[in-house]
Amino acid sequence: MDIKQRIRSIPDFPKPGILFYDIATLLADADAWQVTMGRMANKVRAFHPDVLAGIESRGFLAAAPLALKLGCGFAMVRKKGKLPGATVHHEYALEYGTDTIEVQQGMIAPGSRVVVLDDLLATGGTLSAAIHLLRKVGADVVGAACIIELTFLKGREKLDVPFVSLVQYDS
Repeated sequence: MDIKQRIRSIPDFPKPGILFYDIATLLADADAWQVTMGRMANKVRAFHPDVLAGIESRGFLAAAPLALKLGCGFAMVRKKGKLPGATVHHEYALEYGTDTIEVQQGMIAPGSRVVVLDDLLATGGTLSAAIHLLRKVGADVVGAACIIELTFLKGREKLDVPFVSLVQYDS
């Protein structure tokens, strides 16, 4: 099955000039989502993870069911102020300004083998920040994975861990 055919492209979202790759259509197709999760499981299993860390919010959609499928834990990486209890944060640079992401303290045991997941890799800034954040809590970040990779933005080059994706767009 060509899952790329199940991903909708929406021009000028969230602003003019951006082509948004929408996985909602992939999620709505039960067979395509099952195939997607099976293929992701095969790629991520090779990292032998203890925990999958999903990046807010579409990363949760891939990481949570994949963690269940692989029999490992799931942790949320969210924007500042969205998680209850004590958190550990990491501030990172954006094109214009900064942003902060957090993980709940104590959700990932030091030394745990962690794979970070999101739906899409673009410039690599958020995924790289999540890797740094997880290392702050003692995780051994062994890899990263996304359903979609925009190869022309070269986000993979910002990552210092092995990276896998299922679908690539070259422009």
